[in-house]
Amino acid sequence: MKIFSAMYEWTMKAARHKHSSYYLSFMSFAESVFFPIPVDVMLAPMALARPKSAWYYAFLATVFSVIGGVIGYYLGYALFDSVVLPIVESVGYQDKLKTAESWFSEYGIWVIFIASFTPVPYKVFTITAGVMSMAFLPFVLVSFIGRGLRFFLVAGLMRWGGEAMEEKLKIYVDRIGWSVVAIIIIAVIILKM
Repeated sequence: MKIFSAMYEWTMKAARHKHSSYYLSFMSFAESVFFPIPVDVMLAPMALARPKSAWYYAFLATVFSVIGGVIGYYLGYALFDSVVLPIVESVGYQDKLKTAESWFSEYGIWVIFIASFTPVPYKVFTITAGVMSMAFLPFVLVSFIGRGLRFFLVAGLMRWGGEAMEEKLKIYVDRIGWSVVAIIIIAVIILKM
């Protein structure tokens, strides 16, 4: 089945859309507050589709992600009990919040760097930073560094790969997609044992 080829073609078409930079900016902002899909899902194909704009896309993703992080911080700082806690409880994220709080207690500002650079849900840590009244300026600075490193790395790899990478992906995207599905299924089975 060529499901992944069709998804790949659709993604690359969307990445070339004239308003794609607006969508990327909104997604970068939203992902730092509430949206579950990582920005890289949109940034990578955009940088691959338009390699000359890769740095611009990374810049947009970084700036709007940090702005979203600031909103997340504010939600945790000023509106935790009235707005955030009911949502956290309704989606069953209490354990993630407790984990984030314990990591803050143990690692301090480094938690923000790790959350901003890795696939760990950044939004959980932006809100927790506000809840714990973390110093605001270091929070913003470290967020810029971590998010910038991540997004410029993704954009740089796509720019470096360019058309050759896009052509190779077209050939192997279904094999890669089904391999990832198989790995996820195997991992779930192993974890449930």
